Amino acid sequence: MGTCGVSRFCLFFWLQSKKLGHSVPAGGQWRIPRSRLMRVQQVILKTDDDWGTLEALRAMDPDGVLVFGSVSWFEHGGLHSALRERFPRARLLGCSTAGEISREGVSSGACVITALKFDATRLQCITLPVPRMEDSFPAGQGLGRALAAPDLQAVLVYGPGVAINGSALVAGLTQGLGRAVPITGGLAGDDGAFVRTWVLGDEGVSDRNAVALGLYGSRLLLGHGSYGGWLPFGPARRVTRVQGNVLQELDGEPALTIYKRYLGDHAKDLPASGLLFPFLMEEADTGGRGLIRTILGVDEVSGSLILAGEVPQGAQLKLMQASTDRLIDGAEHAAEAALALAPPADVLAILVSCVGRRLVMGSRVDDEVEAVGDVLGARPVLTGFYSNGEICPLGEEGPCHLHNQTMTITTMGEALEI
Repeated sequence: MGTCGVSRFCLFFWLQSKKLGHSVPAGGQWRIPRSRLMRVQQVILKTDDDWGTLEALRAMDPDGVLVFGSVSWFEHGGLHSALRERFPRARLLGCSTAGEISREGVSSGACVITALKFDATRLQCITLPVPRMEDSFPAGQGLGRALAAPDLQAVLVYGPGVAINGSALVAGLTQGLGRAVPITGGLAGDDGAFVRTWVLGDEGVSDRNAVALGLYGSRLLLGHGSYGGWLPFGPARRVTRVQGNVLQELDGEPALTIYKRYLGDHAKDLPASGLLFPFLMEEADTGGRGLIRTILGVDEVSGSLILAGEVPQGAQLKLMQASTDRLIDGAEHAAEAALALAPPADVLAILVSCVGRRLVMGSRVDDEVEAVGDVLGARPVLTGFYSNGEICPLGEEGPCHLHNQTMTITTMGEALEI
């Protein structure tokens, strides 16, 4: 498998093979029974007149319902009550988006609702408030502690996309759960405005909540891969002053001053143009791989950059840029890598891609989703969204991280009982 320059790559496939009695033969192919025990159905709401289509999902009596929709579906009210009325016992989770993903491609203004019915997997959904940015770590820690159990197999998490320290939320969740439990998910979007995002949980809809879904039981199959497609340019700059996710100085100069110098004419469009020029960051615990950090805002008075996640003091940062073809290749590599280690995914695939990628690809954004669908095949139901941050482990056994500017793919199914 090729690489996309020095783009960050993470891949993880987790399976309790000893409990299931399976082994990995030479060549790395899992010999497990293909299963359709987990059932998935989906509807796409495009107008308020489409609520009746949810009746097709009601008959399933789903265990869980994933909801990814544009901001308008959350702002107008009634979304949670409409779902709870039709799915009284289902776990509800999802968020607002910067674009909705399905087999149809990428939508704007729609609401993609995906119902999940498991044979043996138990679900638990926890919602906690994140009232201030500094509450991100304790909120994540609380979610992890509430979900932790001996039979916990994986966690899906969705958090606010603004006024949050995404890396601190993930770090707290990891501490509460332990590094052995795979975590995937993302931060909510608002069509690239970075003003107000929404998260849906069992208790309702909020712009300040984070929600996490725990999946329990030894028959769950989970795989995921993530890839970028960005290339660095210019010299590396050392972080000389930083506070959490607020980057204050690079090489002793105000970070905003240096950033504007490299952006040239694009600087006049900040902070929006920051999505097109993220930073590549390398840390000691990434195994030589780079994490990508997106600029979410600027502070003209202090000369600071507000990033989507934390950067440590002394880290080396490089600016990055990408072409549409490279980003599409990156999405394809993520799907290929997931399938290389995971069994055939014929049930569900959750795609979380960064809003910055959508801005770069423009009218070709559907090509990214199509590339993933071609690799995964026609069977899995596709759902997902364009986000303000993507969440997944780094490497096969590495800790979970917040990523930016990546396509992250999570595949899910159940194994036959042995």
